[in-house]
Amino acid sequence: MRKKMRTKFLMMLCAGSLLVEGCGSTHELTAAGQSVRFTDEQPGSDCRLLGELTGTQSNWLSGQNGENSAMRGAANDLKNRAAAMGGNVIYGATSPVSKKETYLASFVPLDSKIQGQVYTCP
Repeated sequence: MRKKMRTKFLMMLCAGSLLVEGCGSTHELTAAGQSVRFTDEQPGSDCRLLGELTGTQSNWLSGQNGENSAMRGAANDLKNRAAAMGGNVIYGATSPVSKKETYLASFVPLDSKIQGQVYTCP
């Protein structure tokens, strides 16, 4: 009986550790993500639109110190995703926030999000 309790405890401890680690991850730029750039100017006709993406950064137990570092994590996630789909330019990046999210943010940390249109340009 005691061995079962110890096994259950260890399993719960491992599961809890994985949960905390998953909720606390920050997004680092990949090598490909480093070559993606943000722009406020509409890409030219020689560029091809690949789609729209959203990058996110979990702020729950992430250890993020303030909004800027959380948004940087979301921007890194967006750049990594854009690179993975073959893009090298992100146009019109915005941070969507709903009224519900604004209200909830007063009580719990919400994910930071940034979205934009992904292009491939020569």
